[in-house]
Amino acid sequence: MAFLRTHTVALLLLFVPLAGALQLFRPEARTAIFATSVLAILPLAAYMGRATEALTVRLGQGIGGLLNATFGNAAELIIGALALRHGLTDLVKASLTGSIIGNVLLVFGAAALAGGLRHPVQRFNRTAANSGTTMLLLSAIGLIVPAVFHWLSRDMPDPPELELDTEIAFVLFATYCLSLVFTLKTHRHIYGPPEEVLPETDRAGGLRGPLLVLLSATVGVALMSELLVRTVTDAARSMGMSQIFVGVIVVALIGNAAEHYSAVTLAARDKMDAALSIAVGSSTQIALFVAPVLVFLSYAIAPAPMDLLFTVFEIVAVVLSVLSIAFIAHDGETHWMEGVQLLAIYAMLALGFYFLP
Repeated sequence: MAFLRTHTVALLLLFVPLAGALQLFRPEARTAIFATSVLAILPLAAYMGRATEALTVRLGQGIGGLLNATFGNAAELIIGALALRHGLTDLVKASLTGSIIGNVLLVFGAAALAGGLRHPVQRFNRTAANSGTTMLLLSAIGLIVPAVFHWLSRDMPDPPELELDTEIAFVLFATYCLSLVFTLKTHRHIYGPPEEVLPETDRAGGLRGPLLVLLSATVGVALMSELLVRTVTDAARSMGMSQIFVGVIVVALIGNAAEHYSAVTLAARDKMDAALSIAVGSSTQIALFVAPVLVFLSYAIAPAPMDLLFTVFEIVAVVLSVLSIAFIAHDGETHWMEGVQLLAIYAMLALGFYFLP
């Protein structure tokens, strides 16, 4: 899987020491520290993606699938965990909904547009697409149930909202684990042929490099995420943005930048199955894996446990996004105008979040 070009990644890595220098010598420059830390996370996330893909080739699709589940959205997990530690629960929840919305509308919309400009009609596996969008619908239900329960129980004394949200998180996480069994073992033929695995003699020698890159990039993302979380509130205020807009649009795009680039380049090469898998699969990971893990982590590291009570606008945006991608994917083909339509929906939702009080 192609990620950001090598020379672009190397150039963006300069923002890592720059963000650190600003924190040391200009700690009052909160907006500048926020901006440079955002740019610094992009290449680090790309290196994490590259290392995970390299390990997948060497260890096989089964273990590789578990690595992708763990590290595929590691940037979002790290940012979310640090934000929870600082008590920024609303920012964490906004970044989760923003990742779902961005992947299915912005990423796949851009992929369909880029691919459609080169190929009049692009086709993909309808069965795999329907399975992925069904999982997304499940994630939308996981967001709707707590909101409906909150509305119905608003007059009840001490409603068990947090208990309900935690149990829903367990259901989502269990469903995701079973989906790995479905896609990687029992029905992996639906998602394409198994990847080639390197011979046993080539594995050991080829593991050290990717593991070192993965470890180094993870540490770098953690350090830059700490700077981002420390400055996000002041930076949002100085830029005239609400914290929910920063979470839904800005923070949500950071950890998914490598996947965005991959989906667009794959679609341009007429590999729409892979592009759709990236867009829908990443959203599924966010909803069924990252969100429950952050709920569980919040009990240990946050000032208070995180619930799954999202704002009405966030729920509406997720439901509209899931319905849009499901409607476009149901026929197994796409063209550039459908990409424009998805991008238009994303733009309207982004404007709504920007002006949301």
